[in-house]
Amino acid sequence: MTAASQLAELLELERQPVAVSFLDTPPEALPRTEQMAAAGCAYWKRAADGEAFYTEATDHYGCPIGAHTHGIDLPEEQGAELEGVIGTMVDLEYLEMQEVAGIPRREESFGVVSYAPLAKATTDPDVVLVRGSARQMMVLAEAAHAAGVACQTSMVGRPTCAAIPEVMQSGLSATNLGCVGNRVYTELADDELYFAFAGLQLEKIVERLAAIVNANKQLETYHRQRVS
Repeated sequence: MTAASQLAELLELERQPVAVSFLDTPPEALPRTEQMAAAGCAYWKRAADGEAFYTEATDHYGCPIGAHTHGIDLPEEQGAELEGVIGTMVDLEYLEMQEVAGIPRREESFGVVSYAPLAKATTDPDVVLVRGSARQMMVLAEAAHAAGVACQTSMVGRPTCAAIPEVMQSGLSATNLGCVGNRVYTELADDELYFAFAGLQLEKIVERLAAIVNANKQLETYHRQRVS
């Protein structure tokens, strides 16, 4: 069984983990998305539901904030829209202007980015995105901690797409509660959140996951006996 299959099976995930890969050129035999999504994170949902495809820079122009976090240089019109969205967020007191400079962003030049179910990925993922219940993500976060790649930042992490450059830059992991935009575009349930980790940490995390899952089952039995 592959690490990807183990990850999904041990956590009993309803949706597949997603492999995100930034590449210089389109991967062979992988189609380009046929429709530009309203937000880059909408591509996550499609991949979690089983699709595999790649996107070019223009496929991210519909979401200026997501394009920014992915390191995409925006044309004048979309750049102005980004400034407008940020201005609205500041006016609504959703964030402070000084926070903007601290939003993680890819610094490398953008070629294409592929999205695929982790088990079907044909390229090594830069980032693995997992969505699930708080309990499932708790177990995954514990496995990452046991593997020595625990996240070191806040769980808020707005915008959610900033988790991608965050883990690429740290080489570790990040728990993300999801932002309201992401919840709309991906249909993330109220009781779901994300856990993202650098693709190079997949084997390490899965190696510890089985033991962590078993430990939680045993410890739950112990704790329930104490309150019965």
